[in-house]
Amino acid sequence: MERLHLASRQRVAAVGRRVTTLCKGEDGMQQQQALFHASHHVVVPHASLRQPLQVPEPTQGPGPAQRWRPDTPALAAGVTDHGWTRQEGLRYRGPPWPQH
Repeated sequence: MERLHLASRQRVAAVGRRVTTLCKGEDGMQQQQALFHASHHVVVPHASLRQPLQVPEPTQGPGPAQRWRPDTPALAAGVTDHGWTRQEGLRYRGPPWPQH
């Protein structure tokens, strides 16, 4: 849990600085938090969730063969079938939620 709080403070400027002026009010703060959570769970692979490969895959460069497949929390939970790029995450249109 502390790791999630640290990541949130590092990636959402308004949380790290403890001010709401950077996001123009509470609505902006919620939008920044939603964007952070979406990218954290769908786009960013987590080292603790990586899966070993049956056969190591060669890399493009001179380094050793890749022995692990990176996983995101969404992949590990079975919510998606591939790791998303940032563009896919930003272009995704979710279902509409009730407007005030």
